[in-house]
Amino acid sequence: QVQLVESGGGLVQAGGSLRLSCAASGRTFSSVHMGWFRQAPGKEREFVGVIRRSGGSTYYADSVKGRFTISRDNAKNTVYLQMDSLEPEDTAVYYCAAATYYCSGDRCYMGVHAYDYWGQGTQVTVSS
Repeated sequence: QVQLVESGGGLVQAGGSLRLSCAASGRTFSSVHMGWFRQAPGKEREFVGVIRRSGGSTYYADSVKGRFTISRDNAKNTVYLQMDSLEPEDTAVYYCAAATYYCSGDRCYMGVHAYDYWGQGTQVTVSS
C-alpha cells in the first residue's frame, strides 16, 4: 500500500509558477515510479509526466514539455512538480500516482491504468 498526499496548489496568474508536492507513505518509495496527471472540468484525466523510481529518467506530455519539471527526493519520500510559464489551459485538479509495474518504455506510464495508487488531488487555477 502507498498513501499519497498532494499539496501546493492554488491560484496563480498566467506566466507564473507553482510547485506541487506529493508526499508518500507506506511501501518503499524508491520502488515505485511516480506520475502526475491532471483533470479539468468535463475532461478526462490527462497525463502530465512521470519520473522513474531511481529519479534518473523523466517523460512529459507535449503540452507541458519545457515548462514543467518533475523531480523526486527518495530520502524524503516526496515527488515534486515544478510548473513554470503557467497558462490558463493548465487549470485543473492535479493528481500524483504511484506505479509498481515496470515497463521499459516511458509511454507505458501515460495511461491511468498503469498506476496502482492515487492521491486526492490539488486544485491549480491559472488566471488570465
